[in-house]
Amino acid sequence: MIRSRLALACAVLALLAGCAHKAPLEEAMPVIEMPAGWTLGGKAGNQEWPDNDWWKRFGSAELSELVDQGQKSNLEIAAALSRVRQAETRSKIAGAPLLPSLEYATGAYRDLPIANTGSANTSASSMLYVSYEIDFWGKNRASLDAAQASLKANRYDRQTVALTVTSAIVSTYLQVLSLHDRLDSARENVANAERVLALVEAQHAAGAASSLDLARQRSALSGQKAALPDLMQQEREAQSSLAILLGQAPQTFKIKRHGLSTIGLPDVTPGLPSELLSRRPDIRRSEAQLAGANANIAVARAALFPSIRLTGATGAQSNALLTLFDGPNLLANVGASLAGPIFDAGRLKNQRDLAIEQKHELVQVYRATVISALSEVDNVLGQIRSLDEQRRLKTSEMEQARFAFNLSEIRYRVGAEDLMTVLDTQRGLSDARNELGLLKLRRLQATVALYKALGGGWQDDAVDPKAPPPTAAALPPV
Repeated sequence: MIRSRLALACAVLALLAGCAHKAPLEEAMPVIEMPAGWTLGGKAGNQEWPDNDWWKRFGSAELSELVDQGQKSNLEIAAALSRVRQAETRSKIAGAPLLPSLEYATGAYRDLPIANTGSANTSASSMLYVSYEIDFWGKNRASLDAAQASLKANRYDRQTVALTVTSAIVSTYLQVLSLHDRLDSARENVANAERVLALVEAQHAAGAASSLDLARQRSALSGQKAALPDLMQQEREAQSSLAILLGQAPQTFKIKRHGLSTIGLPDVTPGLPSELLSRRPDIRRSEAQLAGANANIAVARAALFPSIRLTGATGAQSNALLTLFDGPNLLANVGASLAGPIFDAGRLKNQRDLAIEQKHELVQVYRATVISALSEVDNVLGQIRSLDEQRRLKTSEMEQARFAFNLSEIRYRVGAEDLMTVLDTQRGLSDARNELGLLKLRRLQATVALYKALGGGWQDDAVDPKAPPPTAAALPPV
């Protein structure tokens, strides 16, 4: 009898589960017209994407070590990883309603007579409850889909954070090395000014230079020295920023003393713009958020319909503990219930409308993310070309400024030139050297920005790198 009731419960459960159907909301990505190529993307046959370890192309072992350390110790990456684990847990919670739930209850009771008027009576019970909600309208499955889409979004967000942090580490490291170079240049400028001052002092002692010339050169020397403390402070601040990115205390962090001459300048030629759809984690994150919004619409729609819940219980009860599990004491029951909304003042309908509008918002966010990515790559490519031209011209300017300063110093030494000319050429050389150093830093950082704009070599593990990029199909109406 008991077995037949349990078999009947299982049969009813399987029958209703088989009748259940999902209401998925499979909608395509929005239409986005992708350009055929970049404005300044180079030759079509010489296009590639950044390596996964793109920072190694700068040729610095120290930089590679710092990036590896930052990816392990950066606090923002650690927080993003925690958000991924939270999303994984929420996904497991969302999947729980798709399986039956079991509960149990046990109890033992003893009735004692009052004033010896009767005998004691002992009773006990044990029950096992099984319940299952038939996912007739796909609500529970849609909730799971929404949670899994949120999990994907968090994973892509972690990749975005990791890419941003890695780019910041490389860029800040280059800034520190540039400040090393600028300090060396500033000290060289001081040495030049001291050498000219010694010449002016010698000529002043011989009566060939005026006190005004002597005062001007001393002033120029003081100005050159005054630039050193500010550059040293900038160097300390840049090293401190780098230490924070690595998750270290700035007080105990130091890097080797060398300049940008140890850094190579990699050549980057981006692939087709349409491939950004699968290359950038922020775009994939927007896609996952949009998929989650579609699933949330399905949840809100399913909430408008009644839910079917199966319940079953089996157990035992007896007035004698020793005969608790005798056959006659066992019992089982099976039931089903149907519950649905009648009047809720439009709450469920408004929740569905809200979910639809939230999806519409994310459609526009997705479009904006893709367009912004296309613009970012094009802008950086233009910046790289402009900086290359500026560096070429500034290098020529510095060479001429150095020649002019050396020549004016020689002519002043033999009395063929006045001190003002020496001061002007000295200032021109100092400015040209400083500007060329800044241009080299900007050019290297522009390369970092391009690596970042192209997705930094990141690839989704679920995507075949040899597969063609996804195409954007029309978005059907809700």
